[in-house]
Amino acid sequence: MSAEPDEKPKLNLTLTHEGTSIQVKVKATMTFKKIFDAAEKKFGKDPGTLRFTYDGERVHEYETPAQREMEDGDEIQAFLWQEGGGAF
Repeated sequence: MSAEPDEKPKLNLTLTHEGTSIQVKVKATMTFKKIFDAAEKKFGKDPGTLRFTYDGERVHEYETPAQREMEDGDEIQAFLWQEGGGAF
């Protein structure tokens, strides 16, 4: 009798920034902080300079793909953080 390993399924997510896409394979319970840190490094950006959205809503680093009910193949958009934007 062999016991099956208790592995959590992994998701393939695509992160896109300025026309460049990277694919990451992650556990559904992993926080986005680790995912975002790796993405910023791959995109050549300083830590904390990108903001991420999924289905038009901001994704926070303390959330997980499971909390967002993400599925294999979903895409996250990355944008440069910009302060301001008020009227002069």
